Amino acid sequence: MGWNRPLSAQNDLDDVLRNLSRRLSSLLGRSGGFSSGQGSNSFNRSFGSVIVVIFAVWIGSGVYRVDAQERAVVLRFGKYLQTTGPGYNWHLPWPIERKIIVNVSKQNSITDDATMLTADTNLVEVKSAVQYIQPDPVKLLFAVRDPRETLEQVSESAMREAIGQASLDRALAFDPAITEHAKALLKETLDKYDLGIQILSVNLTDVNVPDAVQDAQRDAIKADKDRQRYQQDAEAYRNDVLPRARGKAAKDVLDAEAYQLQVVALSQGDTARFDQVLAQYERAPGVTRERMYLETLESVYKSSHKVVVDTTKNGSNIMYLPLDKLLTGSQPSISSPNDTMTVAPSRTPDIQVTPPEDPARSRGKL
Repeated sequence: MGWNRPLSAQNDLDDVLRNLSRRLSSLLGRSGGFSSGQGSNSFNRSFGSVIVVIFAVWIGSGVYRVDAQERAVVLRFGKYLQTTGPGYNWHLPWPIERKIIVNVSKQNSITDDATMLTADTNLVEVKSAVQYIQPDPVKLLFAVRDPRETLEQVSESAMREAIGQASLDRALAFDPAITEHAKALLKETLDKYDLGIQILSVNLTDVNVPDAVQDAQRDAIKADKDRQRYQQDAEAYRNDVLPRARGKAAKDVLDAEAYQLQVVALSQGDTARFDQVLAQYERAPGVTRERMYLETLESVYKSSHKVVVDTTKNGSNIMYLPLDKLLTGSQPSISSPNDTMTVAPSRTPDIQVTPPEDPARSRGKL
C-alpha cells in the first residue's frame, strides 16, 4: 500500500511533463526548432526517464539502518511519529519525514572543574566526572533544549551541595560519602526534569587547595584544631568535676537523711523511755527516785578519775591506791602507810576529801 501513492503520483507527473514537453515543442517549432514529431517524442521519453530515476532515488533515500545499540526517532514535519528498533527501516523521504538516531547503550561522560566551599569554610578546587547513558531517546530529544548543558549545570550544583556539607579533610581524602550524596541529588533533579538520562557514577578526580589561600587556610585549620583541643579539655574538666560534685551532693543528702532518721529514732527512744519511767514513777515514786539517783551516780563515777576518801571515821594515814594506774591497766605495788611515796605531778590522781553528805538530802535535791 505504501508504493501505490508514489506510482499514482508518477503517472500524474508524467502527464504534467508530457504537456510541458508539448508546449516546449510548439514554442521551439515556431522559432524553427524541433519540427519533427519523432524528435519531440524522443525528448519526452528521455525526460520522463530522468524524472523516474530521480523519484526512485528520492524514495530510496527513506531507507535507513539502525544498529543494535541504537534507536531511531522518526519525525513527520517536525512532530514525533515513532521510535524504531534495530534493523532496516523506511520512512517517507525528506522533507516529509526525517529520522534522528540515538545511541542508547554508549556510556557518555562529562567533566566539571570548579572552586567550591567546604562545610568548614575552606576553599577547594574540585574536579569531577559523571558517567551516564541515554536509554530514552524521545525524552532526551524533546524534554529540554540542550540535555548535555543541563546535565553539566545540574551535576555542578549537586557537587557543590555535597562538598558544602563535607569538611576539608573529607574532601581531600575523596570520601565516598561525598560522591554518593552528589549522585543521589543528581538523580533526584534529573527525575524532576525527566531528561531520559540514567546516571551510572559520579567520581571526584582531583581536589586541591588553591595556592592563593593555602597560608590562610593553614592558619584557619590550626585555629580550628586549637578550638577542638580547648573544647575537649573543657569537656574533660567538666566530666571530672560534675561526677564528683554530684557524688558529694548525693553523699550530703544521704548523710542528712541518716542524721534525720537518727535524731528521730533517738527522740522516739527517749520519749518511750520517759513514758516508761513516768509510768513506774506514778506507781512507786520513792523507789523510782532511789533507782534514778543510783543510776545517775553510777554513770557519773564510771567516767570519773577522782578518788573520794572518807576520813571522818579514822583520822590516821590511809592506804593510797593509785586508781589512775589501775584504770589504765598497769599493776602498781601497794605501799604501806609508813612508806615514803613519791608521785610525779602529771600522774598524781586528783584526790578530793569531802565530808559525806546526807543521802536523804541528796535524794531530796533530785
